[in-house]
Amino acid sequence: MTLAPMTHPTYAQLRAVTPLASVLLEENPSPMTLEGTNTWVLRAPGIEECVVVDPGEDEIGHLERVAAHGPVALVLITHRHHDHAGGAARFAELTGAPVRALDPSLVLGSEALGEGEVVAAAGVELRVVRTPGHTSDSVSFLLDGPGAAQAVLTGDTILGRGTTVIDHPDGKLGPYLDSLRRIADLAPGTAVLPGHGPELPDAPAVAAAYLAHREQRLEQVRGALDRLGAGASARQVVELVYADVDESLWPAAEWSVEAQLAYLRA
Repeated sequence: MTLAPMTHPTYAQLRAVTPLASVLLEENPSPMTLEGTNTWVLRAPGIEECVVVDPGEDEIGHLERVAAHGPVALVLITHRHHDHAGGAARFAELTGAPVRALDPSLVLGSEALGEGEVVAAAGVELRVVRTPGHTSDSVSFLLDGPGAAQAVLTGDTILGRGTTVIDHPDGKLGPYLDSLRRIADLAPGTAVLPGHGPELPDAPAVAAAYLAHREQRLEQVRGALDRLGAGASARQVVELVYADVDESLWPAAEWSVEAQLAYLRA
């Protein structure tokens, strides 16, 4: 897929990425959100209404800017974290649109999403693909529509830069590895439309790189346990394995190491 020239980040401006997908970047940068949350606005050419994926945090300025690109037919949530779903209820009030997610507690005016379901609205179709691991309720959406090659909206399962955190104990490494293998099996050239960071041109290639990275980290954790002892804590492992990483990121790394330890000790 040929993506539009990337000028990420561009706060408060809707930027076309593919013929079906545009992004409005929320100004909530942090070590966890990178430049901020990507709110995706989807519609087929010539269609007035749109589908919004991940309205973002409960920040009225961002929500109103997204709503201004409506009318909004449907809101979809990739997972429960506040930087993706925190503003969903207020956004539903602003737009009158139903909200759908895998987690029933996030659903408003509709029903929970189901694995393999095809959601059709605004001239596009989105197939629901369960991709647990980052969180237990994480889903990705395969996007198809007229005049466009396939793309996948990955939430935090695959980021536009760097690698994602396993939010242990809700998130688990084994399911995450399986989710990456599902994405690696997509058609070559399937674009990645991530929850944070810039879009990427080839989902299978990125998923393969993520899998290689996870295997490398697992080997490093095994080596750390050999040095520290089988009962070493996640913090002790982080201090050894992530010694070259900024310490501000160690708490997030500790979640992932906890998931790796649980995986290795299972």
